[in-house]
Amino acid sequence: MDEKKNENLEGDVTNQHTGESWYYSDIAKDHFFNPRNFLADDENEEDYDAMGMIGNIACGDVMKMWLKIEPKTERIKKLKWRTFGCGSAIATTSMFSVIVTENGGLTIAEALKITPQKVTERLGGLPNRKIHCAVLACRAFRKAANDYFCKTGQEKRIIKES
Repeated sequence: MDEKKNENLEGDVTNQHTGESWYYSDIAKDHFFNPRNFLADDENEEDYDAMGMIGNIACGDVMKMWLKIEPKTERIKKLKWRTFGCGSAIATTSMFSVIVTENGGLTIAEALKITPQKVTERLGGLPNRKIHCAVLACRAFRKAANDYFCKTGQEKRIIKES
């Protein structure tokens, strides 16, 4: 019994320097081990209408997203991604792609309203030190949306990063 209790106290990941334990929901672990909408090596990046990339020097995460847009409605038909980073970065990018493409896909305007909190909630939570991964996913999408706006002559819709 005590062994099981200690196992639970260790968390899913323990920082070797601080001893801090991080716990991940089953949903977050599933998106890390079985990511959705990942851009496979045999897929052509040129088949997409827009691309956005963001990186965080402090943690080393880099996220890249590709969008396939239905021009008349601006509905996102596909969102593919590749992320170089930790499990939280992979899980948040995967979940973001699910939120954007489920039920026939959101419009660009709807997807731009997705918050890091929404992504984190859908993952069943993240360790506090990993919330920035959800922020990066939203920012990578904004970069891709801005790329689409540039390519379609909609410069007035470009979102400036603060």
